[in-house]
Amino acid sequence: MAAFLVLILVLASSVANAGNLCPNFYENSCPQFESIVSNIVKIAVAQEVRMAAKLLHLHFHDCFVNGCDASIALDDTPTFVGEKNASPNHNLSFGFEVIYDIKTHVEATCPGIVSCADILALAALDGVKEVGGPSWNLGFGRRDARTANKTEAERVFPKINSTVAELIAIFSQQGLNARDMTALSGAHTIGAARCITFQKRIYNDKNINSSFAATRQETCPRIGGNSNIAPFDMQTPDIFDNQYYKNLVLQSGLLHSDQVLYDKGGSQVALVNKYSTDQSAFFADFASAMTKMSNIRPLTGNDGEIRTDCTIINKI
Repeated sequence: MAAFLVLILVLASSVANAGNLCPNFYENSCPQFESIVSNIVKIAVAQEVRMAAKLLHLHFHDCFVNGCDASIALDDTPTFVGEKNASPNHNLSFGFEVIYDIKTHVEATCPGIVSCADILALAALDGVKEVGGPSWNLGFGRRDARTANKTEAERVFPKINSTVAELIAIFSQQGLNARDMTALSGAHTIGAARCITFQKRIYNDKNINSSFAATRQETCPRIGGNSNIAPFDMQTPDIFDNQYYKNLVLQSGLLHSDQVLYDKGGSQVALVNKYSTDQSAFFADFASAMTKMSNIRPLTGNDGEIRTDCTIINKI
């Protein structure tokens, strides 16, 4: 009973914190915040369209490790090992530079007001919009963590060989249901992956289109080429649309953990079919899931801090 009561209190605290986020949080203290982020993201995506995917994944990878608190941006210190060098974050390094650029401009305009966590959340939203994706409800008021956790970052994310049941369980730990998981997987309609993450699939998996496998094998040999990259979506790699789900129906998902969503008899097959033919349904569910994800255990009120530099905690 005691353990149950503790769980209830923790969940209630998480909901209360999420409820403290407000769309107009910076209306008076930093009214330029949203336009600064929008302008910098627009330029960054124009220069490299994959930046939209990197910014989206930075926010996702931040929120799944102890909540949306910008812990992902912290460098290593003598007292903790940061999350940047965790294996799931190896392909996100250039995305950090955009976040740091935004922070520099925001600090010059509104010093000590805007958190790195809020910057990560809004940059993800603006990046998706820049490549044709949906908007979603986003509140502000997150504060920044004073520590990071590489061990947790290695643990909490889906593995490339995850089953549907494992994917559902991983997202459930973050308060996201199976529908949220399937919609959020659609983030792989943009971006790219390294050969090492899909190498086994294109040579060993049975649930794969042979022509698709042959195409991917051209730049991803059985041995070597680990860092060669391929788009998640070969058809419209630079547009946020529902092509990801159409690819799954054609057995052309890049990662094993993508294609398992459409395994015969699987629990998510009907939803994948729906998204593959109804982009508006995908966009609506993706937006709903992103709103939920951006509210995962934020630090608010007097918790955490507002970092002046996203890479290091403030000096006390």
